[in-house]
Amino acid sequence: MNQLRVRDLMTTQVITVRPTDTVKQAVIKMAIDNIAAVPVTDNRSHVVGLLSQTDVLALILKYQNMLDKAPEHGHLLSMPMDDKAPNAEVDQYNREISGTKVEEIMTHTIITTTPDAEIVEALRAMLDANINRLPVLEKGVLIGTISRADILFYIYKRKV
Repeated sequence: MNQLRVRDLMTTQVITVRPTDTVKQAVIKMAIDNIAAVPVTDNRSHVVGLLSQTDVLALILKYQNMLDKAPEHGHLLSMPMDDKAPNAEVDQYNREISGTKVEEIMTHTIITTTPDAEIVEALRAMLDANINRLPVLEKGVLIGTISRADILFYIYKRKV
């Protein structure tokens, strides 16, 4: 029996962002498509990083920690970031976070796989690195992603 390969389960309709996109632009894309992370690609579809919800939330927490040191500190997550905040400092931080370039907070070192890799090897790489998805590259170009969910949902594909 042939081994299941990454190409058999990978998602080929991949949402990406550019390094020069803002955090706001990236988060909107992620929210619309209900995805937790996106590959960051250059204009030739080469992966230069990965932006995850964790990267964005860490940025917000960094700014909240600075706010917590202020005498009359506000809270960044008390309202949507595109609303005008009553506290001038909160308002300024919201603009700074929203305008931050993806390349400033993305993960630069990423693990990738190829379409011909065995599924079990891709799964092992994800679990060893505690990550949820791998970009799939062919000749250095992004052609898809493979996620834990892709593998998990395949397992019980034939429901009784």
